[in-house]
Amino acid sequence: MLTDALLAFLHFTAIFVLVTLMAAEAVVLRPDMPPSAVRRLSQYDFFYFLSAMVVLATGLLRLFYGAKGVDFYLHNPWFHAKITVFVLIALATLPPTFAFARWRKQSLKLPEFVPTPAEIKKVRRWVMIEAHAFILLPLCAVMMARGIGIH
Repeated sequence: MLTDALLAFLHFTAIFVLVTLMAAEAVVLRPDMPPSAVRRLSQYDFFYFLSAMVVLATGLLRLFYGAKGVDFYLHNPWFHAKITVFVLIALATLPPTFAFARWRKQSLKLPEFVPTPAEIKKVRRWVMIEAHAFILLPLCAVMMARGIGIH
């Protein structure tokens, strides 16, 4: 029981860190973004990736070592929906990650580099897609935890 509680705590903490970093990216991605923000976005994105890996790792640990056991989750359609949403969000992070890497490279060559407002808008749209898709994860989680949909 203690293991399950600690894994849940670590999982939720990693999720909160991930959401905070996603929000930070969205806040910084503005047309009037200063050059220093380009470097900050790269850092946020790196820590976003790390927190996503911790979310995944703690989720897998909960799957295999949590109180409910693997069989509960593998036969639960909401578990599969949650994993699908997580993968879709991960795919949506790729365009911003690639853009941040390009921008960082540019900023190393030209310290005053700032992407165009159109580029910023395009990347911010992807971050907002991630944020809106993220809302589905708690829905899947509560449905899954209550065994809804298991026959």
